[in-house]
Amino acid sequence: MESQAPAQDSYDKLVEEKRAREKEIDAWLPITSSRNAKWWYSAFHNVTAMVGAGVLSLPYAMAQLGWGPGVVILILSWIITLYTLWQMVEMHEMVPGKRFDRYHELGQHAFGEKLGLYIVVPQQLIVEVGVCIVYMVTGGKSLKKFHELVCADCKSIKLTYFIMIFASVHFVLSHLPNFNSISGVSLAAAVMSLSYSTIAWSASAAKGVKENVEYGYKAKTTAGTVFNFFSALGEVAFAYAGHNVVLEIQATIPSTPEKPSKGPMWKGVVVAYIVVALCYFPVALVGYWMFGNSVKDNILETLEKPAWLIATANMFVVIHVIGSYQIYAMPVFDMMETVLVKKMNFRPSWYLRFVVRNFYVAATMFVGMTFPFFGGLLAFFGGFAFAPTTYFLPCVMWLAIYKPRRYSLSWWTNWICIAFGVCLMVLSPIGGLRTIVIQAKDYKFYS
Repeated sequence: MESQAPAQDSYDKLVEEKRAREKEIDAWLPITSSRNAKWWYSAFHNVTAMVGAGVLSLPYAMAQLGWGPGVVILILSWIITLYTLWQMVEMHEMVPGKRFDRYHELGQHAFGEKLGLYIVVPQQLIVEVGVCIVYMVTGGKSLKKFHELVCADCKSIKLTYFIMIFASVHFVLSHLPNFNSISGVSLAAAVMSLSYSTIAWSASAAKGVKENVEYGYKAKTTAGTVFNFFSALGEVAFAYAGHNVVLEIQATIPSTPEKPSKGPMWKGVVVAYIVVALCYFPVALVGYWMFGNSVKDNILETLEKPAWLIATANMFVVIHVIGSYQIYAMPVFDMMETVLVKKMNFRPSWYLRFVVRNFYVAATMFVGMTFPFFGGLLAFFGGFAFAPTTYFLPCVMWLAIYKPRRYSLSWWTNWICIAFGVCLMVLSPIGGLRTIVIQAKDYKFYS
């Protein structure tokens, strides 16, 4: 019998070492490392993640949807995404003593170890990497616009260089280790999003309704109208997409059995959603009301004067997009670092982080420079990945885990959301693909 005791001891020691190592890794990874966030952190992280520069294209989406459908879809999306967000906040700690810190961990709980990964991770990556690339382009374009407005006589500089200038900020910022350390950047971004939204709608209102304004559909053919309608659906879906980072944000809030993290998190989400409504509804409705169907796909371009105000708004967009980029990049950094440290057994160190993160920023910058017509790609990807992760994956998980009674209120609500989300997923890529084809016709690389 004696021979077994030392063996048992060494086994226990191994288990202890493994636990200690896992703890050390968790303390190093960006999402689980610091858990002392306040509820208002969740508010401005959510505003930054949700209110994309997509808000500026809402009047254009309205012009393609028309008054009736446009208003209905805006409000429906707001309600459905708030509901699915509530589900995710609830499911974060539904297993006592365990927290689902990442979207795919919840997926694994709902669909099983392997399947959960295969369902969630590709979609989450498409969304997060996609957003980062789009923001590279948006940041570059806004900088270019700012440069043109401030200095009208200067030699014009290629968009490619502005994207590089924008990326240079991220080569520095992406080395902030975790969510709490970017809360300052995020707060600035949230304030900016409210500011430029306000500038956009108040400047439109100040201009007054344009002479002989038209609210009809702009496309001459029925097919054109229908395709535009579809791609506008994609734009709206894209506007409400903060769900990919919700659990990751909630993971930073402290939690005890008496005071679970869902309390403060939900408070933050509600505040964030009120801000989202204050950004979205006035911009979409006032912008469309003033300019009708002649509105451009970025409302700031429609408002050329006063130059100083529009220049300021463009600068605000740049600052906001800097914050958003960081929020969407953080879960990707977390995934990359997890794989390197847990699967490939690299030592957690600052130079591993340095290499990984610089590589990611460089990659998104390069893609952004190569395909700046990424907006059309967005309606395309937006449909594939945004609609599921935002509109119906949470509902599917909820049905799989809680199994509500058939035909009960919860059952109906979830199925209606799923139906709505599936429609979005199928229809918006069709519109997006057409936009890409039309834009790519007269496109030159690195022009």
